[in-house]
Amino acid sequence: MADPDARFDSPLAEAKRYDEPSVFTPDSLLREARRQKGLPERSVPDVCVLDPDGDIVRHLKSTGRAEKDGTWPGYHTELYRFDLNGEAIGIVGHAVGAPFAVLVAEQLFAAGCRFLVSVTSSGRIVPKDDPPYFVLVDRALRDEGTSHHYERPGRYATLDSSLRERVAATCRSVSRPVYTGATWTTDAPFRETETAIDRARSEGVLAVEMEAAALYTVAAELDRPVVCFAHVTNEMGRGDDEFEKGDADGSTASLEVIDAAIAGWRRTADRK
Repeated sequence: MADPDARFDSPLAEAKRYDEPSVFTPDSLLREARRQKGLPERSVPDVCVLDPDGDIVRHLKSTGRAEKDGTWPGYHTELYRFDLNGEAIGIVGHAVGAPFAVLVAEQLFAAGCRFLVSVTSSGRIVPKDDPPYFVLVDRALRDEGTSHHYERPGRYATLDSSLRERVAATCRSVSRPVYTGATWTTDAPFRETETAIDRARSEGVLAVEMEAAALYTVAAELDRPVVCFAHVTNEMGRGDDEFEKGDADGSTASLEVIDAAIAGWRRTADRK
């Protein structure tokens, strides 16, 4: 049995120089993908969305609103374009978890994205309402590995305060409740133990999800605007009728939240 008091030596703590650039870059990946696939260079829309569950993408496709972008050079994903109140939006589905979300986010920014929104399903920790509802993530507990490759160890990754204020204001018009608060980002959803949940609850954490801490850390490092929403739909499978999102698997409400986030970002950008 391992000694719980023994010093834990992690590769995450070795050979880290946080001010040193990466040898491998998203620009290089996109360049070589375009070369191999014979694709022209085309920018993605200014606003892009990460849809880890894929429900929004499925809804947009089934209603004829989304068109696959055949020039997207990502090796692991498909990019769809759709119109939201007169604005072209890019969306990538199924980028689940911190490593995958960051992989895609870096590629989107390298391809011209100016604002990124993530809407992911999450489990309730501190109740704010009866699910489903949304949490605008203002800080995320860094209980994942990806953020620690970008920034020195710290407890939370945070949303830019100016962006938070304006997005929170524009979200007041959304039909489903949108609360502002902290989440816990984990890499291991099936290790959400009672001890870990109690720890998060003691810090006032509202929900658990898998991407926000990494996305906010990368946003700070790249100086790019990112907003993450946790769509609270369950209590980690401990109750009845779990994981229900509402109309169109929650897509209708999620698109409202995305539209509100874009309006908040536009107000922030206009002030700079």
